[in-house]
Amino acid sequence: MSSPKEPESKITIADVARAAGVSPMTVSRVLNDRGGASAETSQRIILAASELNYRPNPFARGLRSDRSKAIGLLVPDITNPFFPEVIRGAEDAASAAGYNLLLSNVVENSKREEELIETLLRHRVDGIIVCSPRLPDAALHKALAPHRAVVLINREAPNEVAGTIVTDYETGASRAIDHLVERGRRRIAIIAGPRSSFGGKSRLVGFRKTLAAHGLKAQGIVYCDPTAAGGQTAAAQLLAETPGIDALVCYNDLNAIGAMKACRAAGISIPAQIALIGFDDIPTAELLSPALTTLRVQKREMGEEAVRLLLSRIATRNRQHGIVIVPELIIRETT
Repeated sequence: MSSPKEPESKITIADVARAAGVSPMTVSRVLNDRGGASAETSQRIILAASELNYRPNPFARGLRSDRSKAIGLLVPDITNPFFPEVIRGAEDAASAAGYNLLLSNVVENSKREEELIETLLRHRVDGIIVCSPRLPDAALHKALAPHRAVVLINREAPNEVAGTIVTDYETGASRAIDHLVERGRRRIAIIAGPRSSFGGKSRLVGFRKTLAAHGLKAQGIVYCDPTAAGGQTAAAQLLAETPGIDALVCYNDLNAIGAMKACRAAGISIPAQIALIGFDDIPTAELLSPALTTLRVQKREMGEEAVRLLLSRIATRNRQHGIVIVPELIIRETT
């Protein structure tokens, strides 16, 4: 039996210099395309680096150039189907620009969010993108202040704090209510998601304004976790406390999926007895039975635009500020 293999020591720029018979400074200049060596010397250095399988450390390089070519991305819950599409868009845009994307999962915990923002600062990222942050404004702005450049998704902030990619949730919510009223629904209740959600608060403004414009008011408002389980619990509470409601508007599609389960458990038919609208248009929405009416947000494009905005702020420091995305009402079978 052979003995365990000793771990290979990391090849350094000094090792390449010794193999090529030159100084470490010459190796650094050649490998970073800064010239200063003959064609023959350059070829010898490149060959030595290849034979030794030398891999430069991007963070060490960043210490010298004041750039790490890495950006951080924080999402509140990676298991929520909304965020993988945002991540994919951000990854595509970052890779195309020669940047690495460092992903962090906040798990809907504001304290962890604060800690991860600080952790990414220690990793010397060039900038960070924070999706749907849960921290209060004062704590969030304080945590973000040391970073070179910041973009927030689904949260407004002053230009000196961050660039923003926000969804016009108020308009989306208004379109949802208008659609339900057009379908003859009058007793409308709301599953409002987390109390700390900026997007949730914007939705509620749109719901209330538009209900009032139709001479109506919400039959009930229940806050909950942005999950299927949270939606199921909230819907069960609304159905028990406000019998006769004929429509539910949900914070997101996961809440709507949970609400569908609660309605089935209560023997309530969708949409004959109660109409249902979600938010986000996750891939599962159109596969449900009945298929879910929802408000579509271009999630992948949101991730791409967030990276482009962040790179612009890294380069020009606060030139571009905000991008607004208007959701599209997708009418399916639940209304």
